[in-house]
Amino acid sequence: MSHSIKLAILGLGTVGTGVINLINDNLDELKRRSGQDITITEVGTRRHRDDIDPNIMQSSDLMAIAASDNVDIVIEVIGGTTLAREVIMHAIKNGKHVVTANKALLAEHGNEIFAFAEEHHVHVAYEAAVAGGIPIIKVMREALAANKIEWLAGIINGTGNFIMTEMRDKGRPFADVLSEAQALGYAEADPTFDVEGIDAAHKLALLASIAFGIPLQFDKVYCEGITGITLQDVNYAEELGYRIKHLGFAVRRDGTGDDAATGIELRVHPTLIPQDALLANVNGVKNAVLVNSHPLGQTLYCGDGAGAGATASAVMADVMDLVRVLGSKDADDKSNNGHHVPHLAFIPEQLSDTPILRAEQMTTGYYLRVHAYDSPGVLADITRILSDAGINIDAILQKPAHKVGQVPVIILTLPVVERRMNLAIEKIEKLDTITDKVVRIRLDELA
Repeated sequence: MSHSIKLAILGLGTVGTGVINLINDNLDELKRRSGQDITITEVGTRRHRDDIDPNIMQSSDLMAIAASDNVDIVIEVIGGTTLAREVIMHAIKNGKHVVTANKALLAEHGNEIFAFAEEHHVHVAYEAAVAGGIPIIKVMREALAANKIEWLAGIINGTGNFIMTEMRDKGRPFADVLSEAQALGYAEADPTFDVEGIDAAHKLALLASIAFGIPLQFDKVYCEGITGITLQDVNYAEELGYRIKHLGFAVRRDGTGDDAATGIELRVHPTLIPQDALLANVNGVKNAVLVNSHPLGQTLYCGDGAGAGATASAVMADVMDLVRVLGSKDADDKSNNGHHVPHLAFIPEQLSDTPILRAEQMTTGYYLRVHAYDSPGVLADITRILSDAGINIDAILQKPAHKVGQVPVIILTLPVVERRMNLAIEKIEKLDTITDKVVRIRLDELA
């Protein structure tokens, strides 16, 4: 039997308008796939929109919409972590399912929100919160449910990927490309969240919780931006067979090896990866997530990570799941929430207390750029310090002098616990022959 499922959209910016357009364009397809009538009954907006169907009620009172008897599913696309949190909690309290694209809100308050939803037998869906139109949340919660995820690595911020792509392909400096990204609407007037990795860290916190069955712990994600990346390093990386990408990593460590700790690495930072790696060839504003799991192995999920169409597609994918539930014969049974995969893929009572490793406990390879006086014994001193710290060198490249009497030395290392690298760099920088701070960028073979 067909039901009429009523939607409220809170926020009529790019994404909210995109959702309305998608529903209008694909209404027949949506009904054929769900077997239900889908209707937008109310929208939350600060100013009246003449281009909205007059049968849809428009209001700036978001709390009233979230509690309305004329709404089954609340779609939150207003952003932020204050009003959005209040509205979502109010909607849950009033028995509404919620669909949100708000990664910052969930990364910082998701544990509370998901617990409240469980208590009230409703669901909070958030496919659009990570990687736009790529169905990575559904893949990890459902398609990979039988797999043990060992690690994942992702390009999960399109702005950063656009900047790194332009720097590599066109030899443009960071500041120049950032200005263009802002002009094109890829970056905000204040680009801090994008270029410093905070946006990616929000998304990584969500992915890691699903991957490893741990509570959301955004505050423990190590975060490093791309503002310090120079064309010099981009070019040296290329010469050595690598590309620099701004990646988020979630890695399970079992404590094997010297100094290795047991726990989970959560880190966002620029990374050298092999030129022939799948992620190395995801360019422009595209997003991609590479997941390594047992027994499946590596799988890559790639597509548009932002924009009206991509995000609206992800929002409506969640809506369709909920529409099928609400249209079922058991829809009146509010306790009927068991058909849903748990919010973080694991039964809440089974979430793990596996520790998140501190930065100095993490293990990666390294790219080091050392500027030194061109004098005998310099390279021997550097390699001796690295060897004494238990750091194995994979490659060394000495470049022509940029300044008279000074040469850059490029060193690639095999993976090492960061604590050892910190100590080695401290000793290298104390050498009388070293003229500047050591530049270091992490390196990962993605193997």
